[in-house]
Amino acid sequence: MKKVLALCIIVLTILSGCGRSGNGELVGVPRRASFYEPEPYGMLFIPQGSFNMGLNDQDITGSLTTEVRTVSVPSFWMDETEITNTEYRQFVYWVRDSIARSMLGEQFDEFLITEDRFGNIIEPPFINWRTRLNWNNEEYAEILEDLFLPENERFFRRKEIDTRLLNYEYEWVDLQQAARRSNRFNFETNSYEGEVYNQFGERIEIADRSAFIMKDRVNVYPDTLVWIADFTYSFNEPMTEMYFWHPGFDEYPVVGVDWKQATAFCIWRTQLLNNFLRSKGQPEVMQYRLPSEAEWEYAARGGLNSNTYPWGGLYTRNDQGCFLANFKPLRGRYGDDGGMYTMQVGSFAPNDFGLYDMAGNVAEWTSSAFDESSYSFMHDMSPTYKYNALPGDHHVMKRKVVRGGSWKDIGFFLQNSTRTYEYQDSAKSYIGFRCVRDYIGN
Repeated sequence: MKKVLALCIIVLTILSGCGRSGNGELVGVPRRASFYEPEPYGMLFIPQGSFNMGLNDQDITGSLTTEVRTVSVPSFWMDETEITNTEYRQFVYWVRDSIARSMLGEQFDEFLITEDRFGNIIEPPFINWRTRLNWNNEEYAEILEDLFLPENERFFRRKEIDTRLLNYEYEWVDLQQAARRSNRFNFETNSYEGEVYNQFGERIEIADRSAFIMKDRVNVYPDTLVWIADFTYSFNEPMTEMYFWHPGFDEYPVVGVDWKQATAFCIWRTQLLNNFLRSKGQPEVMQYRLPSEAEWEYAARGGLNSNTYPWGGLYTRNDQGCFLANFKPLRGRYGDDGGMYTMQVGSFAPNDFGLYDMAGNVAEWTSSAFDESSYSFMHDMSPTYKYNALPGDHHVMKRKVVRGGSWKDIGFFLQNSTRTYEYQDSAKSYIGFRCVRDYIGN
């Protein structure tokens, strides 16, 4: 019997080594089917290319932060418009429902998945999204009461979700620290020998790969008070009360979202799609993320080199005298372009890549950290400068590049090459974002 078993093992080894050819040739690992990346919903393909990154007009601020240089950018997908209120609200509702299901799962087993299909215990358990969540169920309502505002904080006795509890916990891998030579696995000593900073700014020794996994927690609800905080002696209370949740503003760009919230949205969006693809037995796609500064400028130019604005011209009006974006025209005549504040996304014509609002409406977060001299030391291939600011870092290290100009900016800030910054923990009524996703292939 042992001889037969040994013979079977030898035969299986030979067959597995031969692969499909059976003649010892290198044929690769067989796949069930070839991969073809479908076009992501709401995104456009931006082909790879090179362009002159930097100012195409006078540097009216005299900042000298935009050295002109030729750079190259790989292909990627980019959102056709800025993320809207209704799209970001899907993120908020997902966080709300995940918290509610976790609370209910303590008493109702159907809201949590505690075992896999083989009967193995899952710790911590997964949320079961197939179970219907009925907010009007009396048994559920008693458990979920803590998710709502206390009675003494309710306005007009309205029962509302306590948005302070809408915290999204997520993980990400710090590849920058993992890539350092001193932090690589040493095959001679069979161990790690370096040190890393964790998400709290603490320096720790690397015991295993988990040292590079950073955990973070962010409240996802937009700061609706930015409409008042951003402008002194200005009546903007109606925007504070209505802008994010009213259906009339569904297709307007989300604002009041800081850089960390925008980054968390990208991670959640990746998780949402890849979880679905895994459930269907399909391969995962690349991660959604904020565009780098170079990617954003390349996309804004629409395939044109040295153009001042996304529409390709030198001026903010067309030949009929109509303004081409939502900004602050004519020394402050805000409404002359059609909107006093933000406008519905896609209200103006797209650039040659088909992207809307790459100038005006709201400025947009990028993934790049801001440094006055970064153009001098960034690589010319897919350039960017990133820095994961630690809690104890100086505020200067927490600056992130903002691009595109907004409804409250003059025309200079609408130019493709104009760069400015905002602090990563600051939310504004004139800054939103859009996502990109790397294209698999060329």
